[in-house]
Amino acid sequence: MRYDFLVDTYDTERLKVLSVWSEFTDEDLPVRPSRTDKRGRSVHEHMVHQCVSENTWFINMLGIEVGAPPLPDPETRISFIRRYAEDSTKRLQVLQSKEDPWWEAETMFFDVARSRAWVMTRRIAHTSHHRGQLMALLRMLGRDLHSNYGPTADTGGLMQNHAPTIYAYSSLDTLLAGEAAGGRQSEFPRAGERAVTERPDE
Repeated sequence: MRYDFLVDTYDTERLKVLSVWSEFTDEDLPVRPSRTDKRGRSVHEHMVHQCVSENTWFINMLGIEVGAPPLPDPETRISFIRRYAEDSTKRLQVLQSKEDPWWEAETMFFDVARSRAWVMTRRIAHTSHHRGQLMALLRMLGRDLHSNYGPTADTGGLMQNHAPTIYAYSSLDTLLAGEAAGGRQSEFPRAGERAVTERPDE
């Protein structure tokens, strides 16, 4: 169908979210970009926002209800991972059943009418935006980063140097099992000699 690419993208984007969440610890949840500036969301607040925001968009704009509270209890890192994994799986299953006319029909995006395909595109972009902020927070914490779209400095550096893409987990099932066991992410390669950024410091 014409909009299968949106369904496939949502499927991979939710795994990217959970992969980034798996890079944090419970002790990281209160961390903000600046300890003295409450305007920047903490890791905890980012997880809350992802769960609540996506739930609200899907119910109000796409008419998809998963029949569960959007937030886990207790609000621990592993509980957020399990809650979002379960809810996003249910949303994915509903999206997989939709035909082209459903995607092309209009719905309300806040106070303007847009097609459901347009709304879904914006939802994916919204999720990616917040995930990028969390990846920046991981760098501030001095953590190594697995691939999210392609190579990172820790998986080998620049794409043009044929650095490998190494995801933290290969699938949702392996992520849930690995995190339940305390974390079993993919290993990073040995550091190479080539630059890992486009304009490295001299």
